[in-house]
Amino acid sequence: MTTVIALLTVAAFAVAAGLLLRQRGGRRQRALTQVLDAADALEARLRAARTEIEAIAGNDDGDPVREALQEMLRQRLWLQQHGQQASLEQLASVRDSIDAGRRRIDQQLLRIERARAPSVH
Repeated sequence: MTTVIALLTVAAFAVAAGLLLRQRGGRRQRALTQVLDAADALEARLRAARTEIEAIAGNDDGDPVREALQEMLRQRLWLQQHGQQASLEQLASVRDSIDAGRRRIDQQLLRIERARAPSVH
């Protein structure tokens, strides 16, 4: 009887550990998906910014969005190489960085929009 109780206890711990690992894996997968979604959104914003800037300034001044796109590429490569092993904190940090970049681009696009609008005196 004691052996049966010990086996049931070990089995219960194994099931609990498996569920915990699965739950953690689910959080990691959701975090990774959120990072990739944020990266896709920022990349789309960067391309829109490039189009807006080129419409105003032309192509003569170089490409001010290029550095941001290169940073996105670096982040995507890091995610490809380290994303599955990254901690939830690391993934959250990358996502926060991407979101901050998107906010900066949105601010720049707002400035461009304001500059293009006819001024009212």
